[in-house]
Amino acid sequence: MAVLAVNAGSSSLKFSCYPLAEGVVQASVLSGNIQGLEPQGQPTLSWQFAGVSHQQALDLPGGSATAAERFAGALQALQRLLTELPGLPALKAVAHRVVHGGRDHRASVVVTPAVLGALEALNPLAPLHQPHNLAGIRAFAAAFAQVPQVACFDTAFHGTLGPLETTFAIPHELTEEGVVRYGFHGLSYQFVMGTLLAHTPRAQGRVLMAHLGNGASLCAAQGGLSTATSMGFSALDGLMMGTRCGSLDAGVVLYLLAQGWDAAQVQRLLYSQSGLLGVSGVSADMRRLGQVAAGTGEEAQRARFAIDLFTHRVVREAGAMVATLQGLDVLAFSGGIGEHDAGLRQRVAERLSWLGVRLDGAANREATGDAVVAIHAPDSAVQVWVVPTDEGRVAAEEAANRIKK
Repeated sequence: MAVLAVNAGSSSLKFSCYPLAEGVVQASVLSGNIQGLEPQGQPTLSWQFAGVSHQQALDLPGGSATAAERFAGALQALQRLLTELPGLPALKAVAHRVVHGGRDHRASVVVTPAVLGALEALNPLAPLHQPHNLAGIRAFAAAFAQVPQVACFDTAFHGTLGPLETTFAIPHELTEEGVVRYGFHGLSYQFVMGTLLAHTPRAQGRVLMAHLGNGASLCAAQGGLSTATSMGFSALDGLMMGTRCGSLDAGVVLYLLAQGWDAAQVQRLLYSQSGLLGVSGVSADMRRLGQVAAGTGEEAQRARFAIDLFTHRVVREAGAMVATLQGLDVLAFSGGIGEHDAGLRQRVAERLSWLGVRLDGAANREATGDAVVAIHAPDSAVQVWVVPTDEGRVAAEEAANRIKK
């Protein structure tokens, strides 16, 4: 038997298949994604199996087809793949990454109609993610009617945050309604924390984890538990991101509304037109910005400034996290940027040198996100690690544990 871990987005579907041995999740034997599910996209199924990479174009409904119809077509292609691959175990459960669990779901849960209804009520808190996550659950429940669907929440890891971290300075009645800080990227942080604990005893102490990618956040942990994080009520708060603004004075939103902007315009601005893309005017991709920044002219200057601002916001927020921890024992980088951008790691480490952070330059340059690597120098007061995250494995483990009960 196996658990299929999936992450359904607006234009893509990521998946990994994890075999079970006596109920214990093993290394993934199949991973891949379906991209181009947006109306004008070119749908493509890519996967890795038995050490070999494959790719095929998909013929999905076009024209006036709805997003749900295109997703259903993509799911049929995935079903065929799961059936045709030799030796692939039968599915015991499907584990879904769901961004928001709200106050009521602090642990993974087998999805029922009541659970799905409760999660739909949280759509306004994560409008770019939650509706697509839940659409994926519905589609998989229809396609695999006899297989339990398990929702695994990005907010759950932060259930250990205390009221001083979760409470806004707003009227008590709103706090009681659930207008509080939740935190996100929890599946990633759960994996990174578990990996650190397996590699170094210092991970039981004061840890700062940096999940840096198109979505970016920081998490402070002590004793393996989340104690502070940069994201809050929504996935907009904290660090500058690919297209999201990060922390923003609420007065800016009030100003825009006074200028005649409507809620939809503000939402697009904050979620889709800001961050690295908005500041640079070039790209939301750090790799692309690095290429442009190496050139000359105004575009190169804007790209360099966007990279500098991203770095500054990481360091600035790291200072707040370290203050809550009252020091630092371990710093870990993860996510697409954190795992692959040696220059960014170097710049952050240099700005945190007052904490005693020292990198081994060669180790840092050679760390490419393919393995867990320590990149601190021998005389560093803080251990520094690069930890390739695997949210799918965490979701699979959560699902396997849930269906045992």
